Amino acid sequence: MRRPVLSAARRLAALTLATTVVAACGTSPGGTGGAGESSDVAAVDLSAATVLDDPKAYEGASHASLADTEITPVSSSPRQELPVTVTDAQGTEVTITDTSRILALDIYGTLSQTVFELGLGDQVVGRDVSTQFDEAKKLPLVTSNGHDLNAESILELNPTVILTDTSLGPWDVILQMRDSGIPVVVTDSRRSLDNIGSLTQEVADALGVPDEGVELGQRIEQETAATRAEIAKIAPTAVQDKLRMVFLYVRGQAGVYYMFGEGSGADGLIDALGGYDVAREIDWNGMKPVNDEAIIAAQPDLIIMMSKGLESVGGVDGLLDRLPAIANTPAGQKRRIVDMQDTQVLSFGPRTAEVLNSLAVSVYAPGSTR
Repeated sequence: MRRPVLSAARRLAALTLATTVVAACGTSPGGTGGAGESSDVAAVDLSAATVLDDPKAYEGASHASLADTEITPVSSSPRQELPVTVTDAQGTEVTITDTSRILALDIYGTLSQTVFELGLGDQVVGRDVSTQFDEAKKLPLVTSNGHDLNAESILELNPTVILTDTSLGPWDVILQMRDSGIPVVVTDSRRSLDNIGSLTQEVADALGVPDEGVELGQRIEQETAATRAEIAKIAPTAVQDKLRMVFLYVRGQAGVYYMFGEGSGADGLIDALGGYDVAREIDWNGMKPVNDEAIIAAQPDLIIMMSKGLESVGGVDGLLDRLPAIANTPAGQKRRIVDMQDTQVLSFGPRTAEVLNSLAVSVYAPGSTR
């Protein structure tokens, strides 16, 4: 069995020394050092929000969070077609005969939420630390030290099928599960707007509910398209008026400072928000360590970050202290930082429309309240 090339998400996870993700979308760290500066825009409907006249003129940080919502499966009792044989994202042929005890594990919790939305949540027996929605919170954890898979915890649950990708490790644990006879399906590790439907279908096909996969994929795409249409109504259309945006991945305790560029998923997120993707302008591809020259060349009006990353450097003040070049950009001068929970911002799954809505409110209507 060949070992896979680790995904970019996994490489970054390793650099962070096993980041611990928390689920509560509480007070944003964005206002650290500036009391009252950061606004929380959870649960605000973009169509009803008070939009800024000039988004480039706004000063202050914003925290985008999602409202607590119930899982809404496309079917309450899907009819499964088993056994099923699939070829997974690594080209491995896997036969699944029993889905009564499912584990769906990835760094964003996207796979587990997809299983629940397909109507098979009552067959899920455990979770990763990123799976934090109410319906799954009581399930036992099979990750430890952040995102490390725990072989003993997995085997104790006696799963009949495991869905995962290469964003979690150690990979030896996955090989151990296969060696023990558990069918393991490795899905696409890439997270972006253009593969939500196909990733959903991978999960559905492996669990014997292909029709539900089509329905769920279409629902996600339709909801996302509707939200993008709402964003397009308020986002500037002229290039010179668009907010110049970049996505920074930061882990201060590990000295990790990355800028996400083309092909990282962040580029599609910025496009969907109606922003100007500066990474494309400066030919910044993938996920690379950021430097002062790149920040100054980018001259962002707004920086998107993960909440735990912003917290790890002590909020906006700490970010400006550790990356002083940001102070020489419009974003730094106006403290224009938008953060969102790590497990949500680049998850690209069933809640994509909600993620875009909340981020758009943070960008274009940060003064709105619940």
